[in-house]
Amino acid sequence: MSSFFLSNANKRKKKNTKLKSSQKKTSGSRKTKVVDEDVGSDFDFESEEQANRDIDYSEDETAQEKRLRLAKEYLIQLENEEKDNRQDISDSEDVVGERLQREVLEKQGNLERKIASSCICPSEDDIKILTGHRLSLTCLCISSNDKYVFSGSKDCSIVKWNLLIGCKEGKIPSGHVKCGNNENHGHIGHVFAIAISSDGKFLASGGQDKLIRIWNPEDLTHIHTFKGHREAVTGLAFRHESNQLFSASKDRTVKIWSLDEMTFVDTLFGHEDGVTAIDCMRSEQAVTSGGRDSSIRLWKVVAESQLVFNGAGGSIDCLRMINEKTFVSGSDDGSLSLWNVTKKKPLYTIHKAHKSGNTDSAYAPRESWTASVASARNTDLIASGSSDSFIRLWRCEDGNKSISSLFSIHMIGFVNALAFSNHGEYLVAGVGQEHRLGRWWRLKEAKNCLCIIPLFKASDVSRT
Repeated sequence: MSSFFLSNANKRKKKNTKLKSSQKKTSGSRKTKVVDEDVGSDFDFESEEQANRDIDYSEDETAQEKRLRLAKEYLIQLENEEKDNRQDISDSEDVVGERLQREVLEKQGNLERKIASSCICPSEDDIKILTGHRLSLTCLCISSNDKYVFSGSKDCSIVKWNLLIGCKEGKIPSGHVKCGNNENHGHIGHVFAIAISSDGKFLASGGQDKLIRIWNPEDLTHIHTFKGHREAVTGLAFRHESNQLFSASKDRTVKIWSLDEMTFVDTLFGHEDGVTAIDCMRSEQAVTSGGRDSSIRLWKVVAESQLVFNGAGGSIDCLRMINEKTFVSGSDDGSLSLWNVTKKKPLYTIHKAHKSGNTDSAYAPRESWTASVASARNTDLIASGSSDSFIRLWRCEDGNKSISSLFSIHMIGFVNALAFSNHGEYLVAGVGQEHRLGRWWRLKEAKNCLCIIPLFKASDVSRT
């Protein structure tokens, strides 16, 4: 029996020797073939020197040395990122240590910057009003570098705005519009949701046509289309520092997509009514509101579980995460609620936050639903919008256990979308003549516009 295994081992050895020799003969031709092939513009070429250095590392270094090398490279990368983002760094300042500490606190949900007390109520002259949509704006998102805003509308188009200059830079027209000989991949229904990845490589949009379309944010070219939802897509959210995309729909489901592989990952079931909003942060979990089922659900993807939070009543139409543990929601009964993941009921609720039939406004003759909410991430500043002709700013107090009013900003129309810039110095609002999810009534006096609202004095912006 031993001679049998020895003979087979010798055969395998000879066979492997032949394979290695044949690979050496063909390696030159294979290398030439790779060089001759077309490579996409996003392919990252390494220098020959760097490639040789990697080979040396892999052959000589131990596992511990490799971990140490990768850790040093990561720290250098963090330091360079901080230097790019901030111009006022002193030599003695430990920017890497502060960055790591900030990330740990953010993951724990304990990071909080106090900026609400420094906010100022802007005058009407300070607010930039940008027009470019024919019908009501329904959604918007801001790039991570605070340079661009992308907005969606009931006219089925998507517009790219320059936040710093205050002008329109590009547009994805409706799918009904012919664009010469080029195929138009625009939406053929109302755009209800839009989101951009934290690395700025992907822009996702969804709407009434049940499709999720992926775009290049730089030139607004179409990249891919996801199909799977059976009803309108009402919410989109990218996981922070990841290309994992969450989508919500009126078909009562939440879906997960991977944009690295451009593929579908999973479907989450639980809501008893159409999902109206979705949000997520760094952790692999998402928060959704279920409209008239009066519930909010926290989906824990890794654990394959969900937490159910019960609202006081009415349709929960909008929500936004403040940090990993706290989030805020708005309902069609005009209420604004503050939640924590450890409690099944709201920590604090302001009833009629946007008062019905407000006597201060001639343009709010009907119910003032809370149509949109926004939070400056990991701060004590939140905002809400309705149709009562005001955007209202609020401050979280007592360790995010209560809410108090700061001031109101005059704004005629349905405030269908709100978003703070990265540091909270700007609040961007999407305003329309109609509610984003329906046509119950119309405010003819309103403009379909994007509003850029400064919230700090110029001297305070760098500090925040």
